[in-house]
Amino acid sequence: MIAELGHFAVITAFLLAILQASAPLVGAQKGWIDWMRIASPVALLQFAALALAFAALTYSFVISDFSVRVVASNSNSQIPLLYKLAGVWGNHEGSMLLWVLILALFGAMVAAFGGNLPPGLKARALAVQGMIGAAFLGFILFTSNPFWRLFPAPLDGQDLNPLLQDPGLAFHPPFLYLGYVGLSMSYSFAIAALIEGRVDAAWARWVRPWTLLAWISLTIGIALGSWWAYYELGWGGWWFWDPVENASFMPWLIAAALLHSAIVVEKRATLKSWTILLSIFAFSLSLIGTFIVRSGVITSVHAFASDPTRGVFILGMLVVAIGGGLLLYAWRAPKMRAEGVFAPVSREGGLILNNLLLSVACAVVFVGTLAPLFREMIDGAKISVGAPFFDRSFTPFMVLLALVLPLGALLPWKRGDLGKTWRKVMAGALSAFLIGALIWALQTGRSVFAPIGLALASWVVLGVAAELADRSKAGRAPLAETLRRLRNLPRADWGKSLAHTGFGLTIFGISAVTAWQVEDIRLATPGDVIELGGYEIVFDGVRAHQGPNYQADIARFTVLKNGREVTRVFPEKRFYPVQQTPTTEAGIDSGLARDIYVVLGDPSEGGAKWAVRSYVKPFANWIWLGAIVMALGGLVSLTDRRYRVGAVARRTRRAVAAPAATPAE
Repeated sequence: MIAELGHFAVITAFLLAILQASAPLVGAQKGWIDWMRIASPVALLQFAALALAFAALTYSFVISDFSVRVVASNSNSQIPLLYKLAGVWGNHEGSMLLWVLILALFGAMVAAFGGNLPPGLKARALAVQGMIGAAFLGFILFTSNPFWRLFPAPLDGQDLNPLLQDPGLAFHPPFLYLGYVGLSMSYSFAIAALIEGRVDAAWARWVRPWTLLAWISLTIGIALGSWWAYYELGWGGWWFWDPVENASFMPWLIAAALLHSAIVVEKRATLKSWTILLSIFAFSLSLIGTFIVRSGVITSVHAFASDPTRGVFILGMLVVAIGGGLLLYAWRAPKMRAEGVFAPVSREGGLILNNLLLSVACAVVFVGTLAPLFREMIDGAKISVGAPFFDRSFTPFMVLLALVLPLGALLPWKRGDLGKTWRKVMAGALSAFLIGALIWALQTGRSVFAPIGLALASWVVLGVAAELADRSKAGRAPLAETLRRLRNLPRADWGKSLAHTGFGLTIFGISAVTAWQVEDIRLATPGDVIELGGYEIVFDGVRAHQGPNYQADIARFTVLKNGREVTRVFPEKRFYPVQQTPTTEAGIDSGLARDIYVVLGDPSEGGAKWAVRSYVKPFANWIWLGAIVMALGGLVSLTDRRYRVGAVARRTRRAVAAPAATPAE
């Protein structure tokens, strides 16, 4: 009964999405206010219906209702409650229901909090959101229904994919979907603006919060996925340039460019067409990512499904959304003329360079990800594009971005003086150079990557400090005045500073762990001592363990430094009988300065010896610390009242009302 209620709720949401996609659009075109007003209550009702459907599916997983096919295929009565909940979205059908729920959530937020949006723009934006919702709800109902029944119901389920039975992966997909789907709101506002034929500073201010929320979610989701790959897969790395990893990274890059481009539209009324195009591309890349994950055209450990029928359905939606958006752009964009004039050396010029670097970097990832598919379509040849291509092609653009970031942030609007700006960051540049030279001297001829990377990271962080010092007149005004200026800086500026600092911290972590990690791979017997990076890692032994739905061999390693015990780590080799799948759980002792990382492999010689991989990874956690700081910067910016929808309109109304009271006085 609960499953049927959920199915009925999805059908209801589908019908509401069709109404939301049609009536407000007609009303906006005809100027019928009542029809435009339909958009908000319908968007709220659609979200309520999908929340009910999602709750019904969650209930089916929690009580282990194996008469529901998706529950029987992705859960088991023995797994912990957390992984029963993760099973709701740890499969194709459930994840698509989460996809449309988040889509409806963004529409509902615009309906609830967009009271100060122009009625026509709001109606059109919600109508476009309704079109996207109707397409995906139709996809769910006709090809991917999560409420299909099984008869007879099995006694127990087939278990959740063991790789997904991890806290990191339990929360990774929802954050990614908040990012993927959140970019639909930027797309909807862009299409609405193209239909209306108007893009101005107010439009940019309305678009930025939704794009920023999506970018924050993508940042957290990507970081969680990277962290999970680091400690769960047991290969010692944190990024593999896997197609599905790239599918989330590409929208992140374009969303970052869109955030910076919208600043120019808001401040200087220029780059209008480019900002609209980025809005279309950002969500288009999210749709392409959905196609990659669910069509089976590219093999990946992260892929959900490989059903060609589903792939064709998604491809059709992708063609309509991207093709329709670009056709509308080609028709309307020439009419959106830039109003602001600026010199190449200016804040606008710096933001354009930022956009170009991020966009070209995204293009590199796009080509590398889809090249195997295109090559196979052309002549049937199978090729592989791996980490060496991405490292060599992508890294130079990030290096250039880091180099120009501090200078661009200090340039004034409209026209700047590069020499004057350089003098403001000269001390930071010299300090960064000295840090790089010191690292070069201390590491005695090892990889050049560490000195360059650490100097670059220092340059970015010191550039942030130089900007704050310039804004607060540090050293040029009394301390009390400097502190007052810092306190009065807008939250968006503090958020920008935090995000740029996080970028520098991530560069530092990547550079340090790439250049300085040490590794040992061997067959080890209990009692063996592995000397690595100044530590002695003692193999104490292996014991058997019975988990709730798996068996495990758990090893114990004691880590010593100068004969004194530092820590113990317990890597595991697990086996899940229901799915007949082995997994690896690395034993990690984490710290800000280094990770001790030990992986237990397969036994040999009748269990007398075990394959053991050991690493000492300097500053690895700074990679994810940087991502946390970037996301925190986005959250701080999001709290700036200037970027809340309607804040400016309310201030305008108060300003108009004040003079009206003067005669009565």
